[in-house]
Amino acid sequence: MFPIQPLLSLLGGSLLLVCASVPAMMTRAHATPSVFPTGVTQYAPDRTYNSFILFSGADNHTHLIDMDGHEVHAWHQAGFPSRYIDPALSGGEKGLVGVQLTEIAGDGTHKIPGAVAGFRDRTFGYVNWQGKTVWEWGIEAPGGNARQHHDWVRLHDGGSLLLANQDRHLAGAPSPVLEDVIYDVAADGKIRWTWKAGDHLTEFGFTPEQLKLVLHAPSPDYLHINNMQLVGDNHWFREGDTRFAPDNIIIDSRQANFIAIIDRKSGRIVWRLGPDLPQRNFRKPSVPYPVDQFVGQHDAHLIADGLPGAGNLLVFDNQGEAGYPPRPLQTTGGSRILEINPVTAQVVWQYTGEDSGNPPWSFFSSFISSVDRLPNGNTLIDEGMNGRFFQVTPAGDIVWEYVSPFSGNTPSQGGTRPTRSNWVYRIQPVPYDWAPAGTPHTQTPVRPAAQK
Repeated sequence: MFPIQPLLSLLGGSLLLVCASVPAMMTRAHATPSVFPTGVTQYAPDRTYNSFILFSGADNHTHLIDMDGHEVHAWHQAGFPSRYIDPALSGGEKGLVGVQLTEIAGDGTHKIPGAVAGFRDRTFGYVNWQGKTVWEWGIEAPGGNARQHHDWVRLHDGGSLLLANQDRHLAGAPSPVLEDVIYDVAADGKIRWTWKAGDHLTEFGFTPEQLKLVLHAPSPDYLHINNMQLVGDNHWFREGDTRFAPDNIIIDSRQANFIAIIDRKSGRIVWRLGPDLPQRNFRKPSVPYPVDQFVGQHDAHLIADGLPGAGNLLVFDNQGEAGYPPRPLQTTGGSRILEINPVTAQVVWQYTGEDSGNPPWSFFSSFISSVDRLPNGNTLIDEGMNGRFFQVTPAGDIVWEYVSPFSGNTPSQGGTRPTRSNWVYRIQPVPYDWAPAGTPHTQTPVRPAAQK
């Protein structure tokens, strides 16, 4: 027998496995490596916007890390998503986060044949730095379960907007659907306003043929609205465009490839991109250019006032399978970040893996994921299905990268054994001064392994 001598060497957060003295007869091919880097793999503090990062890991805990990847705090609850609450909305209290507090008991939550047992939120609420629940809602919801999913917003008056699900029969649909609804819930738990997507199907831009496909979707989760945010203060509204009223709500549908703005007063759709756009040009045109087909997108929102690009739409274009009918997939997959002028529908900035000197498929998440514009002009990206977070400059240079070490079981697609992943639905940059005084953080440069 020839000895196999594994040599493990830790290089700036990258773990390499090297095997020596292995005869050809003893080797065998593997589809993927068995050792992956986790934690911070590169970091240039002088070129980044430095902050904490908040996220719910695949381990069903909420983590707050610094730029060196150190966990500075954690909550035992998961969130979908976990988000911090601005102290201006919580009476000055620091350290409040929104999470899912309890799950619906049993194997499934939808009670609809063919629906995946997901979206199990029984109650949603806010917890403080010590983990104490300070507000909880869900028992008061229709059916006695919040069924909140994908997004929520804390309001200035202490209330909350919650994106949730209901089981519903739609006219023209042969079977019940998993309806997306929005609740405006007062601080006392009373529902003040409800919006249901199925009441507005003719406003989303479907052709009659597409609408038939929508109503006969193979999945009950026919729209899968994965994002809901207030439009927020913006120069478009100040210049007289009422479609962008700060209290209006922006949503996007992963399954149907559209982004839309809901008028809070009427409930009607007053602005929309998609579902039908020109086929994506895979030669990557130079900006600006008319927006082309995004597919299965996430986290569409207007960049906030005071940030570079304020008023533009920022969205993670997954390019995963979606659409009625499904849009063609790329031969070699690759996601992209699009910054879009919402009035002219022109792409004014974009990011793909090629902008970092890598092939298109080096940046790809066919589902989940998020994107944020940062005060210094950089962009923070969550490549969700790979648990990879990174910050890029406007020119595409990666100046910080972190791979989540927190893994857990993932929804099965019919396999014969449990699957595990480090996937992360969404991340959020958190100012250092949001945490209670004395919360530590460090900023240690890490050179990429290729430069060592």
